Amino acid sequence: MIPNTELDPELYRVARAKGTEAPFKGKYWDTHDTGTYMCAICGSELFSSDTKFDSGTGWPSFTEPANLEHIVLHDDFDMGMKRTEVTCKKCSAHLGHVFEDGPKDAGGKRYCINSVCLTLQK
Repeated sequence: MIPNTELDPELYRVARAKGTEAPFKGKYWDTHDTGTYMCAICGSELFSSDTKFDSGTGWPSFTEPANLEHIVLHDDFDMGMKRTEVTCKKCSAHLGHVFEDGPKDAGGKRYCINSVCLTLQK
């Protein structure tokens, strides 16, 4: 695990201070490479490229995590509305949010995840 003092400022802002990267700016929003998306802080396996889809939102979107046991879901009321925050179970990094507007044929979920919190292992 990378100590907070060694995190890139943008990764710290998003993963530790619960920020959000700008849409269409992150390194993985339009990536189509195959592999496994790992937590950029602790290396936990989070998402598979097999479940990645183009949501049109500007952030990497997935229909499900690679392993539900590697994430934790929390109620989030920070924006004046109820959302569901997604965090890494191992290091508590804020990853993004999950919404109920994903592809219906794949379960209807859209895990909207910040690129800066991910590392693609090809």
